[in-house]
Amino acid sequence: MKKFLIIGLGNIGAEYANTRHNIGFKILDAIAKAEKLTFETQKLGDITTLKVKGRSIILLKPSTYMNLSGKAIKYWMEKEKIPIENMMVIADDINLPFGTIRVKTKGSDGGHNGLKDTQNFLETTNYNRFRFGVGADFGQGRQVDYVLGEWNEEEQKELPERFTKATELVKSFVLSGINRTMNQFNNS
Repeated sequence: MKKFLIIGLGNIGAEYANTRHNIGFKILDAIAKAEKLTFETQKLGDITTLKVKGRSIILLKPSTYMNLSGKAIKYWMEKEKIPIENMMVIADDINLPFGTIRVKTKGSDGGHNGLKDTQNFLETTNYNRFRFGVGADFGQGRQVDYVLGEWNEEEQKELPERFTKATELVKSFVLSGINRTMNQFNNS
């Protein structure tokens, strides 16, 4: 059975649960809810597994906090023997308007500490990432407050639709591959 690892980045703890920075966790929670799955706390994260058309999809929410996500990602890739091309990291991106989706196979961390730690542990910038736009509606020097802030009312109304699209994206990646997924979902 072909295995995939989908990592949603975020911070553990109730105080972070509904923040923009936790969009990775929220997307995995939406997938798990739609599939009636529950997460189990295991080494370095919360895990659940979804089976789709002969493929096994491991959903990982690292418990290492955002800035130390790479350790959990590397551990689960090695433990489950998942090749890097079958892995995707989901993270927030302030450089994209709210709700915008961008899938890439490589690139810089864009100043995102979770992606920076991931590339340090993987020793490469060539890995699949799904960046979810959270916008940049903050003043100079207020970036941390913004990403650790909660969604506004309008964003909260739009999130369920975006979660549906994100779930479709993850399934497309697993079933159709990264190139077709990029063509179908980028800028949607």
